[in-house]
Amino acid sequence: MSEKQKTQKKSWFKGLQAEFKKIIWPDKKTLARQTTAVVAVSVVLGAAIAVIDVILKYGIDLLIR
Repeated sequence: MSEKQKTQKKSWFKGLQAEFKKIIWPDKKTLARQTTAVVAVSVVLGAAIAVIDVILKYGIDLLIR
């Protein structure tokens, strides 16, 4: 490995480290709230898709008969 490649890797890792220092990690309360919101939205969307699926299945069954 050449000296230039070593320098580029060191520079890249220093840049990566600098970017990681910029991250603002959420506190436990915020994390819990956001997790609850994601789970709730997932459940609601899953239920909506299930209802639409049942309605479409019923409609298609009526057309086929």
